Amino acid sequence: MSLARFTFSYLLFTVVLGTIAYLLPSAFPEVTILAKKFWVVFGFLAGITFIAYVVADLGMKRNPEAGVMAIMASIALKMIFSMAFVLIYSMNSKEKGMVFVLNFFSLYLLFSFFEIYSLLRNLRHQNK
Repeated sequence: MSLARFTFSYLLFTVVLGTIAYLLPSAFPEVTILAKKFWVVFGFLAGITFIAYVVADLGMKRNPEAGVMAIMASIALKMIFSMAFVLIYSMNSKEKGMVFVLNFFSLYLLFSFFEIYSLLRNLRHQNK
């Protein structure tokens, strides 16, 4: 998968995910579903996931034999930056933790699944 094709697919995925997140509070008005700064978390995870994909893609193109190591390194960097974000966010925020935790981990997992799926598609094409 080329970087342009991934970017298009990723933007489409991000818009769909953002639309669902935007419509959820109106579907369940009596429940607090989104954290107060949900869109900051959404933007951070969307950005860091895109950067992690680009780093892994460049690593796979430079040295195809070490492609798996590039993927693992990008995932590890994403996790480290995400943990730092959670630490900084939780130190500066005075809201309920459970809503933030559910928002953060659901977004983290959804973006990570999309990233890993796209990277594995690249590895599958290298094996042919």
